[in-house]
Amino acid sequence: MQALPAPLLAAINHLLGQATWAREKLMPFAGHAAQIRLPPFEAAFLIGEDGCIATTEPTTTAEVEPEVSISLPAATPLLALQGKDAVMRAARIEGSAEFAEALGFVIRNLRWDAEEDLSKIVGDIAAHRIVAGARDLAGWQRRAALNLAENLAEYFTEEQPLIARRAAIADFSAEVVRLRDDVARLEQRLEKLSAV
Repeated sequence: MQALPAPLLAAINHLLGQATWAREKLMPFAGHAAQIRLPPFEAAFLIGEDGCIATTEPTTTAEVEPEVSISLPAATPLLALQGKDAVMRAARIEGSAEFAEALGFVIRNLRWDAEEDLSKIVGDIAAHRIVAGARDLAGWQRRAALNLAENLAEYFTEEQPLIARRAAIADFSAEVVRLRDDVARLEQRLEKLSAV
């Protein structure tokens, strides 16, 4: 099994470097191995003494038996568009309970502090304003997408009924149940009449 690619390893360690709590959560598992599977990609990694991901040689990685396995579906890149929560719901983390719980907690809660990184380049105030502007823009895009989806749903249910409304489906289902019960009662009456 191969080691994590160097750019991915560097990015994860950068995030861990910003989060003291995450490194402290992983430190008790120093030297423990885990593997991540995202078909067709499969790689292993070790937890270092400092709580970061340790670099390993391919021969070392092959010799170490992973205690935890993180399996992601092949559709993970598409799920990532829906956010980290969607990816985490699809992920399967198996293995040593304590190690798996610690890794899962860190993965769920680890966030990039873009403002901190940006402040090193443009200064604190500019970084704060850029990140706030990006957050506002992302919020606006989310609201615009939600409004578009709601407008399309209303158009296709009210003005150009290609999609049935929820209430109409519920009414139809209730009528089908009522009809089934009526047919069952009619069959029972016919059986009684034919028996006479």
